[in-house]
Amino acid sequence: MSKQLIECVPNISEGRDEQKIKAITDVVETIEGVKLLDVDPGKATNRTVITFVGEPEKVIEAAFLLIKKAAELIDMSKHAGEHPRFGATDVCPLVPIANITMDETVTYAHKLGKRVGDELGIPGYFYENAAASEERKNLANCRAGEYEGLADKLTNPHWAPDFGPAEYVKAKTTGVTAISARDFLVAYNVNLNTTSPRKANAIAFDIRERGRVKREGGTLTGKIIKDENGEPMSTPGSLKAVKGIGWYIEEYGIAQLSLNLTNINITPMHIAFDEALKKAQARGVRVTGSELVGLVPLQAMLDAGKHFLKKQERSLGIADEEIIKIAIKSMGLDDLKPFNPRERIIEYLIEDKAPKLIDMDLKAFADETASESPAPGGGSIAAYVGVLGVSLGTMVANLSAHKRGWDNRWEEFSDWAEKGMGYQKQLLALVDEDTNAFNKIMGAFGLPKGSDEEKAARKQAIQEATKYATEVPLKVVEVSLQSMEVMKAMAEIGNPNSVTDAGVGALCARTAVRGALLNVKINAGDLDDKEVANALVSKGEAFAAQALALEEEIMKVVEGKI
Repeated sequence: MSKQLIECVPNISEGRDEQKIKAITDVVETIEGVKLLDVDPGKATNRTVITFVGEPEKVIEAAFLLIKKAAELIDMSKHAGEHPRFGATDVCPLVPIANITMDETVTYAHKLGKRVGDELGIPGYFYENAAASEERKNLANCRAGEYEGLADKLTNPHWAPDFGPAEYVKAKTTGVTAISARDFLVAYNVNLNTTSPRKANAIAFDIRERGRVKREGGTLTGKIIKDENGEPMSTPGSLKAVKGIGWYIEEYGIAQLSLNLTNINITPMHIAFDEALKKAQARGVRVTGSELVGLVPLQAMLDAGKHFLKKQERSLGIADEEIIKIAIKSMGLDDLKPFNPRERIIEYLIEDKAPKLIDMDLKAFADETASESPAPGGGSIAAYVGVLGVSLGTMVANLSAHKRGWDNRWEEFSDWAEKGMGYQKQLLALVDEDTNAFNKIMGAFGLPKGSDEEKAARKQAIQEATKYATEVPLKVVEVSLQSMEVMKAMAEIGNPNSVTDAGVGALCARTAVRGALLNVKINAGDLDDKEVANALVSKGEAFAAQALALEEEIMKVVEGKI
């Protein structure tokens, strides 16, 4: 069963004292299995955004230690900064990342809050999905009045804390902490060519979902318009799931829009950026770039890059790294400081760092294959030949998308290039997986066999590993066959100057099918369950027959065009 993973993104009210920040973040790394991903301090805001990830129980243990250490080192009675705040650990959201539901994450948020209140005596509030009431879902409501208003707030029955004592005595130094379970939030700042926080605030109000308070005559000084309950009415901003304010950052000498994108499925970064461009221009201000605070999911960067590629009428079927470069440059994420995707994209930070065959250069891979080591063997090589084949087909699609005179067909070829890259990614993963499958067999053979129980367990492990080592090359067969649709289409409708590239791609794919099928057959021969073995081989042979027919069909087209 895959591990459950949650992310924790505490914001502490210290962004200037490096020693204090390090002392606070160091406690996270004392918990084995928790990975500290990012520490992003801000001097002007006097606030640091910290990100770590791991299994739920370990993450909330690390979060508890962080809240405890922050309370020891940060005195809120002496704190000042640009950002709204009311606690040493101001907020501590938990975010479901993998194999865990939001409801389960809420349970962990409540468990953490109870412990913070009971053991540390720090009061606080649950917000967003962990909130006990509708009013408390919004962090802005919980934090209204900020630290300076806590003495009154904690003694107000309506705002009795969800955990910890309703007392100001200890909270005078620690403040209070807001804990939540929430969707992935992107903290995103847009840079402006102005030093006016008033201008920035006006633009933020134009954009954010909450908008601005309605006033008579539509002026800043007009009387506030209220509803029948006496509550101020608002004119909504243009974007949903966006919170925002404008501020001046002395560190950079510019004003920014400080936006929280609370649901990037509703309003992703690139839409927020485009809207900021439009709203800023309407107020005589120019956007110069943007800044990501903390981390971002890979898909958010890929979606942004593809958005801007579409605007340029360019193919989307290129490597992720190239798509990300387009996103960075289009949104000016490197405007204020360098932006390293390997340090800012969450999937890159938590990926397995074990050496991979596909990370080797061409010569090193060839030398490793030629060495006396039995892996990588024919299965991994077959998968890589399949990678080369579909890469050639994808190249033809991209060349066709950019062919002079075919401008009206760029989307058609972009779609084919995207399909090709999809097959390429699958086959690249199978290069290493075939070697991993072989290593599992060797590991099973190395199990102890002293007793009857150990012998039985060893035999079962060998059979399970052998079955997996048969299924992996069968997947290579299947994906390589599927990838041939790209080469077939490109031979038929692609750039005629590259038709032989499509042909070579088809030959590679057919070789991958035949080569991987050999591995299916030899590994299936070691399976005790002959019914399963025969079924796997029969499936592979059927795929191979289809690949042979496709190869002949493609080569006939290629030869006819030479």
